[in-house]
Amino acid sequence: MTDTSLLGQPIESIATPAPVVDLDLLEQNLRRMAAYFAKRPCKLRPHFKSHKCVELARRQLAAGACTGITCAKLAEAEQLAAGGIQDILIANQVVGADKARRLAALNRQATVRCAVDSLENARQLSGVATESGVRIPVLLEVDIGMKRCGVPPGTPALELARELSHLPGLRFDGLQAYEGHVVDLPDPEERRRKTSEAVAQVIETRRVLERAGLPVTMVSGGGTGTYDITGNVDGIDEVQCGSYALMDWSYARVRTEFVVARWILATIVSSHPGYAVADVGTKGLGCEFGRPLVAGRSEASARSVSEEHATFDGLKADVGDKVRLIPSHGCTTQNLYRRMWIMRGGMIVDLWPIEGSGFLE
Repeated sequence: MTDTSLLGQPIESIATPAPVVDLDLLEQNLRRMAAYFAKRPCKLRPHFKSHKCVELARRQLAAGACTGITCAKLAEAEQLAAGGIQDILIANQVVGADKARRLAALNRQATVRCAVDSLENARQLSGVATESGVRIPVLLEVDIGMKRCGVPPGTPALELARELSHLPGLRFDGLQAYEGHVVDLPDPEERRRKTSEAVAQVIETRRVLERAGLPVTMVSGGGTGTYDITGNVDGIDEVQCGSYALMDWSYARVRTEFVVARWILATIVSSHPGYAVADVGTKGLGCEFGRPLVAGRSEASARSVSEEHATFDGLKADVGDKVRLIPSHGCTTQNLYRRMWIMRGGMIVDLWPIEGSGFLE
């Protein structure tokens, strides 16, 4: 059967493995997050890296995301711009002459910011932007505890910000800081305390820059795990929530107000007393945070996940039965597919491309 011929058919008609999204649950998640920020000074800038689907990004904006879209890679930004998104933040450094030229070209059709944390990178972007006749807006990334990218808060950030503000072809827009080391802490009070401690560093850095006469238009950071903490800090202008839209089982245990709206439909290909085997493994499931769960089958537990198979103890199922597997990491799961099936009431209603999947640059 062709893809279009499956519209209106039960989801069990889909060849497996395949990602399936429950549209009712997705819309519930989008409304909940948008409503939280609707009347707050801080705004929502959803993260594309979690779903990599331009249609879903459009729906996030339509639901009430009031800023623009965040993404992780230059190639993702190119897909978003091609899809008509006009305000894009690449929440990473864009390094290399070829990538700098692509970023400059993107800024002819949309506002596409990126993060910087070194003078060397900034000078490269500045040179290419000047040659191209555009201005590239940048956010200075501040390390507030994750120990990944970013300059230390306070004076080191001020010194680099001063340099950025004088480079031709660049527009210094403000700061980025991500408290990624605490977003998934299971204890709510510990997560709140450690998030507040981390975010306080970028707020003080903002004040240092402003006292020095450097305007800070925006401070961007946060995520699904800390949206209601970071999003209420005076001086944070936007949060980069991503996982809330589709969710996975590891994040659903941290943020119970959002529901799992996407799973991987799989087929049982081998059945035995006490266990059954599904037709998807690590090539179709992001397992960084644990093995998959079987939706609605709490008695089943994943014994192993190999490249093409997932074996579940306690799962009573016949060969040919379809099961819904919930991954532990939705972001890397989504990157393994090129399209996702959309269902409502158990019936297929649409098929959305995952334009950003597979792009690593």
